[in-house]
Amino acid sequence: MRGNGALLTPPRHIAVIMDGNGRWAKSRGFPRKKGHEKGVEAVRELVRSLDDVGLEYLTLYGFSSENWHRPKTEVDDLMGLMRLYFKKDINEIAKNNIRVRIIGSRDNLPRDVIEIINEAERKTAGNSDHHLIVAFNYGGKDEILEAAKQIARAAVSGQVDVDDIDGELFQKYLYTNGIPDPDMVIRTSGEQRLSNFLTWQSAYSEFVFDDVLWPDFTKDHLLAAIAEYNRRDRRFGGRPGEADGHVEATASMSVNGTNG
Repeated sequence: MRGNGALLTPPRHIAVIMDGNGRWAKSRGFPRKKGHEKGVEAVRELVRSLDDVGLEYLTLYGFSSENWHRPKTEVDDLMGLMRLYFKKDINEIAKNNIRVRIIGSRDNLPRDVIEIINEAERKTAGNSDHHLIVAFNYGGKDEILEAAKQIARAAVSGQVDVDDIDGELFQKYLYTNGIPDPDMVIRTSGEQRLSNFLTWQSAYSEFVFDDVLWPDFTKDHLLAAIAEYNRRDRRFGGRPGEADGHVEATASMSVNGTNG
């Protein structure tokens, strides 16, 4: 894969915090709903580029457990967009051999949204070329707490020996069981925080912060982030140069000038 003339090696798994829909709408005098609608278009373009980019796993932060605190009208809009996206795009997604997986709690979700989620997962269960994971009604801390409760119950019932509890076992109780940890986390809109996203899984992820607002995010921005990833030295606690052949780089940096 090439980006700006350079040969790029995409990571196996990229996770994205899609931030800036509201600011995009406000800067244009539109209601927030318009920003979310435009953000869905950016999702559509990114998903359609998976094969071209050569990306195996893509995780998108669609709706956090904290988003329930937003005005009801905005929550309803976000639920409506979830319905619309999968109803409109699921056949194309399935045709392109993309497997869909929704991570997060199903509690409090409208019944029809749960049915749409279940149908999307069922319809694409046999696909294997690419994996689209949507974190919906998701919170990293909640995920860890729920995993700890499940392990505690298993230990009390004798299914798990306390001395056998380690990181590998713990991961099996997370929503992301069977999904590799993200190699890179991208956050748009210039904000530089994790916001309760993949708290456990991103311990050794590379972070790229882009000033572009999510509705304006394109394949070119993705390629710029992958180019930055290719310049990183992923050491996983080791010495510089020991993990791979990339040159040494800082743990995170902002990508400027990629939003045209």
